[in-house]
Amino acid sequence: MTGLTPAAERRERILREAVRQGLLSPQRDLLAAFVDLDGVAATVESLRRAFASAPSSPPVLHAFAAKANSLVPVLAELRDLGMGCEVATAGELARALAAGFAPERIVFDSPAKTEAELRRALDLGVTVNADNYQELARIDRALGGRVPVSRIGVRVNSQLGGGAIAAMSTATSTSKFGVPLADPGSRRELLRAYRDRPWLTWVHTHAGSQGCPLDLMARGVAQAVEFAEEVNASLGRRQVVGVDIGGGLPVNFADDETTPSYATYVEQLRAHAPALFAELSGISGGYEIVTEFGRSVLAKNGFTAAYVEYTKNVGGRSIAVTHAGVQVATRTVFNPDAWPLRIEAYDGGGTVKRGGPVRQDIAGPACFAGDLLARDRALPLLEPGDIVAVPDTGAYYFSTPFHYNSLPEPAVHGVRTSGDGGVAFELLRPAQDPWDVPVHEPVLTVR
Repeated sequence: MTGLTPAAERRERILREAVRQGLLSPQRDLLAAFVDLDGVAATVESLRRAFASAPSSPPVLHAFAAKANSLVPVLAELRDLGMGCEVATAGELARALAAGFAPERIVFDSPAKTEAELRRALDLGVTVNADNYQELARIDRALGGRVPVSRIGVRVNSQLGGGAIAAMSTATSTSKFGVPLADPGSRRELLRAYRDRPWLTWVHTHAGSQGCPLDLMARGVAQAVEFAEEVNASLGRRQVVGVDIGGGLPVNFADDETTPSYATYVEQLRAHAPALFAELSGISGGYEIVTEFGRSVLAKNGFTAAYVEYTKNVGGRSIAVTHAGVQVATRTVFNPDAWPLRIEAYDGGGTVKRGGPVRQDIAGPACFAGDLLARDRALPLLEPGDIVAVPDTGAYYFSTPFHYNSLPEPAVHGVRTSGDGGVAFELLRPAQDPWDVPVHEPVLTVR
């Protein structure tokens, strides 16, 4: 009996093989990240099953939120698994296209789309969710009276409130996102916008993500569906045909259990927004659905591993200085209470360390005192040459590095396992050489 969860056993198996193959080494590759591609496939399948469980299942496009992990090979993997892609910048749109997503399976959401970006998206046939009336006016100009190829909607803000993490809450009364539904006169103005633009055929909403309760998220979707029904009823025709419900399913960072599940969220949606799943009756119901899940697809399917370089005891506190810090765990370092991460201790060969727990700080390599992955964490005593692993970092962490102190980007490896216990790696992003100064930063010769 190992006492490890199946997920922890899998991480140990991957780490041991990574060390054996030299993907982690104390002389060269001191930090690396891993994406469990088998786990990603299982997660996507669970998402698909959850939304297909209705007696009358509406057409659904599950568009992965590229911000959660924008590595092109990861996006291409998700494309092969049948997902679409949600993008929030021109850079993410370029990555989605490079990953091979068909334009009609890409959704462009951003509160700051430029005229040039809008024209390009509309020319390609990418779905566009407008954030405000000024953006709608830009779309008017870009279309010049022609019927768009793209599906176009408006993002609405239900203004129902926020969750535990303010920065992740997008349905507050003063959120920067979307057109408010509760402000005086706003709903009437938005109805007029739909009446004047027959090509506005979608409604988009997103109440927030980590820290937001499922009930809040589902009630936000219900507000969007109610508005879609109102548009169709007031116009006397079926103009709005689809609802983009956003993503935002929170992730459990406390242990290896995957909770809440997509199925649990769908139950909340059915309770609060039954019309979303209803069959078409006249001009009511029968909506197509787009989802935009990101963190919940990738977070628990990736982890980071780094060597311990030094250990010390200061003022009675044990400190392990590692090669993983603010450059791969930016949110945790700057806001540890909102974004706590687990730390696992391994020996230099990738085997889980045993031994009594010792309270330790797990520090990163950056040159400021706050660069800590964990404070006062109980772990087997770490020593130089050991490895720390940081689970649940497949989204936003190593895929979105912070270049403080010019710390290099770590290699990212995709992992697949076979039934006979074999572990196969594929390089998703090479490690950045710290001595290789980017060409856009010319080296000046000092005379």
